[in-house]
Amino acid sequence: MNPKVLKDSQHSNCVYALSEIEHKYGKQIHVLSNPYLFTTLAKLCRPDCKQPLINQLLNILYSELVKVVVNQEFPLLETQIETRMSGLHSEGRFQAKILDPNSKVVCVNLARAGTVPSHICFDAFNYILNPDGVRQDHISINRKVDDKEKVIGTNLGGLKIGGDIENSFVIIPDPMGATGSTIKSAMDIYKARGRAKKFIAMHLIITPEYLQHVTDNYPEVIVYALRLDRGLSSDKALNSIPGTYWQEERGLNNKHYIVPGAGGLGEVINNSYV
Repeated sequence: MNPKVLKDSQHSNCVYALSEIEHKYGKQIHVLSNPYLFTTLAKLCRPDCKQPLINQLLNILYSELVKVVVNQEFPLLETQIETRMSGLHSEGRFQAKILDPNSKVVCVNLARAGTVPSHICFDAFNYILNPDGVRQDHISINRKVDDKEKVIGTNLGGLKIGGDIENSFVIIPDPMGATGSTIKSAMDIYKARGRAKKFIAMHLIITPEYLQHVTDNYPEVIVYALRLDRGLSSDKALNSIPGTYWQEERGLNNKHYIVPGAGGLGEVINNSYV
């Protein structure tokens, strides 16, 4: 005779509600409305914020952001859960929906600004999922600039890709979504390696220019960010719902750094200003 399994309706109706700002960039773009993370990011962006606080704050921000992404984007599996009380009560074994532990994930380390964020996400996925289905790839990449220091693409220094991406969640944790040149390089590399279940870019800060590039060229990419920076936009745009006057929105200066922004975060994280 099979032991009784407790069935409680609350455990079969697991619904997550995402808190995000209103905008008109498209349904695949998510800018979180989260005072705790917004405030933490503000501390990270301060001129007097240096190592080791930089990495501590990055850990807080990406540890929380990866939870949001998993809750919103990953599939659930109905299963039986056994507790320590099952030896005393048959109701100690119950039926519920949990995250599908066999979801496959590829974390993309975009060295150098993305190295710490990718490792944080990689650790998180290894804890919550079956580690056999979780891997981390490495791409050495940096912005390519012209003689006026404007971004004209990326320089690839090398790749360590551990396999295909078939039926996998491809996670791209890149702190600054500025011009979109980095996401272009990453997508060009991975779209030739199979059919992903989802491409998900995880950013701290994004710009309207970045969103224009992504939505125009890679509409399949789902974007999560903690803040939208459009500080050089027209007054009309700044006083409107983001995306209403998209062509009047601007978040990049003439050297393609984000305003208000966080400065050159890759340089700051690594204490290497080159």
